[in-house]
Amino acid sequence: MVTLEDVAKHAGVSLATASRVLNGSSRQVGASLRVKVEASAAKLGYRVDATAQTLARGVGNVVGVIIQDLTDPYFAAIADGAIRGADEHEMVVTLGTTYRDPEREIALVATLNAQRARAVLIAGSRVVDEVMIRRLRAELDVYRASGGRVAIIGQNLLGTDTVAPLNREGGRRLAHALAGQGHRRFALLAGPANLYTAVDRAEGFSEGLAELGLPEPAVVHGGFDRDGGHAAAVELVAMDTGATCAFAVNDVMAVGAFAAFRELGVSVPQDMSMAGFDDIASLRDLVPALTTVRLPLAHMGSLALDLALSYEDVAREEPVAGEVVLRESVRRLP
Repeated sequence: MVTLEDVAKHAGVSLATASRVLNGSSRQVGASLRVKVEASAAKLGYRVDATAQTLARGVGNVVGVIIQDLTDPYFAAIADGAIRGADEHEMVVTLGTTYRDPEREIALVATLNAQRARAVLIAGSRVVDEVMIRRLRAELDVYRASGGRVAIIGQNLLGTDTVAPLNREGGRRLAHALAGQGHRRFALLAGPANLYTAVDRAEGFSEGLAELGLPEPAVVHGGFDRDGGHAAAVELVAMDTGATCAFAVNDVMAVGAFAAFRELGVSVPQDMSMAGFDDIASLRDLVPALTTVRLPLAHMGSLALDLALSYEDVAREEPVAGEVVLRESVRRLP
C-alpha cells in the first residue's frame, strides 16, 4: 500500500508539504511543489486518507441532512435538492431520520458534531414545545461554536439561517381560491394540534375564510401522514357537516383522505372537493388530480445548503411563497 511518506520521498519534499497538498490543509504550498506532489501521487497510485484530510482541514466535507420521515415525498424532495447541491460543492451527504422524535433530532445533531460535519440541515416542523426547542437550540449552539454551520427548513425559531415556507399565507390564499370556485362550507383536516406547520396552514386557511365572511370550517385533527388523513376523512364523513370542500394541511394526508372517501362511497369532486398542500411528486398519479399549494421543495433543500455554506455573521431568513394550483379535485359550484 502506497503511503504519504512514499509520495513525499518520490516528490523530493517533506512529509508536511505532501500532507498539506494532499490532505487539504489551509496552509499554502507553492505551485511548483504542488505540481510535483500531485504528479508523484498520481504515478504511485496514492489514495487520500479521508480521516487525515478531515484533521488537516479542521472540518470534514460531510453535510448532515436531518429529516423527519424518509417515506414522506415532501422530505424526500427536500433531501434530493440538498444532495444535488452538495454534489456541486463536491461534498458528501449523511442522511438521518428522526421519525418525528425531537429527542432523536437532538441526538443526531450531537453525532454529526462529533463527526466534524461541515454543515447540518434540518428539515421539518417544530413541535409546540418550548423545552424541546431550547434543548435543540442549545445543541446547535454547541455545534456552531466548534465551527459547524446550520440551516433550517421550517420555522425560524432556532437562531440559525432559515428557509421559511410561508405556510400561513399559503393557507389563506388557498381559502380565497377555493371560495372563488363557489364553495362556501369547508372542512379542515387539520393535522396535529402541536405541530407548527399544521397549525400555521390551518389557521391561515381559517383566516382566509373569515376575510371573505364565510363560516368557520369543520375541523378534524389527525396524524400528519397518510393514515392520519384517512382517519380524519372517516371522522368527517360521520360528522355530516354539509361541507362541499375539504382541505388537508398536507398532500400525504389528502392522499389518505382520497382513499377513505372512495371506500365510503364519497366521490371526489362530485360529492366532496379536495385540496392539499406541498405539491409532492406522487400527486401526478392521483385521479382526479389534486388541487394544492405548490412549494419548490428541491429548491428549498439546495437553498438551505447554500445558506449553510455561505458564511455570514448574522442569521438570515429566506421566505418561500407557495403557489395555489387548481386541479380537477375541486369542482366549480354555481
